[in-house]
Formats: sequence, C-alpha cells, structure tokens
Amino acid sequence: IQPYRLEMGRKLANRRGEDLYDFWSGRVTRALDEQLAGHRSKTIIKLASNEYFKVIDRKAIKAQILEVDFKEERDGMLRIIGIFAKRARGAMARYIIQNRIETPQELKAFTSGGYRFESQLSSDRHFVFTRRT
Repeated sequence: IQPYRLEMGRKLANRRGEDLYDFWSGRVTRALDEQLAGHRSKTIIKLASNEYFKVIDRKAIKAQILEVDFKEERDGMLRIIGIFAKRARGAMARYIIQNRIETPQELKAFTSGGYRFESQLSSDRHFVFTRRT
C-alpha cells in the first residue's frame, strides 16, 4: 500500500527549511491575511486539525484565532474523541457556509450532531461544544 497523504511534519529538506511547515508557513499566513483584509471581523475559526493548522504563523498573522473544541461526555468526564471531533469540525464548516455566519458570536447557535455551546467552559478565544449522554 502506497502512502496516500503527505504528512506536514515529515522531514523534507527544502529551500525554506526542513519540513512542509517551513515551506508553507509564510505563504499560508500571508494568503490568510490578504483574504481577511476585506472582512469586518478579523477572526480565523480554527476547524482544521492541529497538524494542518500548525502551518499558520500565529505570531505573524494579523487576526484573532478562535479555537473550537468538541467534547463528548464519557463516564462523567468530557473528552475530545478524534473521529467525532473531526466530523463535528466538518459539520461546523458546513453550518458556517450554509448560514453565512459573519461573527464568532453566531457560532454559539450551532447544534448539529447534538452538540451544544458550553459558555462556562468557553472564553472569547476558545469555544467548547459538548455532546452529553
């Protein structure tokens, strides 16, 4: 079986550094800044996996980053379960597009898949959605 995916952290020497993060970081960060220039809200909603989002230079980006976590209640504890979180991130991306969401505050109404916004676990820069059994 051949690899079907190029891992971002894989060592791959290039003229900008040692891996794909080094190669893409400046380009992706600048492209996002250019896209955000025409927007009223300069907020990036982080729905990518940590592996891929790490390509953004957080010190250089001219935007606020809103972290979003999706947690499941299991045995009385809230945990991030990878496969469910991945599906929920995709559902939220679809929700943003279909509902033409313009501000982070509007995300609080997201309820797809049984998730609910948890204000007591959230902050202005980190939204937590839970699904409880």
